[in-house]
Amino acid sequence: MNKKTIKDIDLKNKKVLVRCDFNVPMDEEKNITDNTRIVAALPTINYLLENNCAIILCSHLGRPKGEVKPEYSLKPIATEISKLLNKEVVMAKDVIGEDAKEKASNLQQGQIMLLENVRYHKEETDNDPEFSKQLASMAEIYVNDAFGAAHRAHSSTAGVAEYLPAVSGFLIEKELEFLGNALNNPERPFVAIMGGAKVSDKIGVIDSLLEKVDTLIIGGGMAYTFFKAQGYEVGNSICEIDKLDLAKQAMEKAKQKGVKLMLPVDTKIGKEFKPDTESKTVDWTEIPEGWEGFDIGEKSIKMFEEEIKKAKTVVWNGPVGLFEFDQFAIGTNSIAKVLSEIEATTIIGGGDSAAAVRKAGLEDKMTHISTGGGASLEFLEGKKLPGIECLQQ
Repeated sequence: MNKKTIKDIDLKNKKVLVRCDFNVPMDEEKNITDNTRIVAALPTINYLLENNCAIILCSHLGRPKGEVKPEYSLKPIATEISKLLNKEVVMAKDVIGEDAKEKASNLQQGQIMLLENVRYHKEETDNDPEFSKQLASMAEIYVNDAFGAAHRAHSSTAGVAEYLPAVSGFLIEKELEFLGNALNNPERPFVAIMGGAKVSDKIGVIDSLLEKVDTLIIGGGMAYTFFKAQGYEVGNSICEIDKLDLAKQAMEKAKQKGVKLMLPVDTKIGKEFKPDTESKTVDWTEIPEGWEGFDIGEKSIKMFEEEIKKAKTVVWNGPVGLFEFDQFAIGTNSIAKVLSEIEATTIIGGGDSAAAVRKAGLEDKMTHISTGGGASLEFLEGKKLPGIECLQQ
């Protein structure tokens, strides 16, 4: 993935369009509850400021589905960037309308503006060439720094690259470096931990990782599909009956490739889906009818920890239990803790596993936390990401 970055191009005094991923969580009063993605964009923004660029930032927020919906406005984000940089951020009222174009043409070197939510236009998600062209017309260079949206072929992530020289920002550069090295040149033993609810979401990744890893640990809801595939009852646990063959194939492939595939040996089960439900731990072969598996048990935690401690490279994607409920967060927290203590390259795929690591307060102890859940999964699966393919070699 030998892509040009902002260091490989003459940016001095140029007007630059930067696609960021400012899709951040907010509360009902529109206060940003986690600004990680905004902070992650600052190194690129600061580098452009040092090069005296006029900076036009753009992003999506939520899914307004091509309509102007005030609750999806990027105004709170402009305020947050302004606060973090201690510098005014000019907010456009639209994306490619009169206000945006006028503000862009008046933007001076060293100034920053933010366009309104690009998904207020359905042309954005359609990757409409005319919309891409209008966006591109405001700038001289395009920088993609939105790894979280790099798996989407949208106007602001890929389309504009048809009309402007396109390079990556520092965030995408970092993502490609860590994820790329883990896949192509990992220090061994290489352990992957796959969690989350569904086999169907991860089967492509599992298949791809079985070509590369020494050990694959499986936890979370999808473990029950693997249990069922071996003929065991799983009670009311989440289970994809139509994916049993895929689970069998994965176990067979692991055998053929000499990969150690580890499943939980015990599971913490609950009576119903609520935080204070009655719970107990049972062996994985003995889940009673009417009960549901919500976490890995103590024996599994110990077994997984032993394996992880031997690793030199670890990729983790997806929690191994229902970590939103404290009594079923023990497995996920234990994995986060052991990863924070080992001498190894530890890479956390975005999404829920990143949220779990942050919730445990261990983000500073990981080598790299990806900013893109879906994008990191597709990258690990070996798929081409349109937002990266479009950048100059």
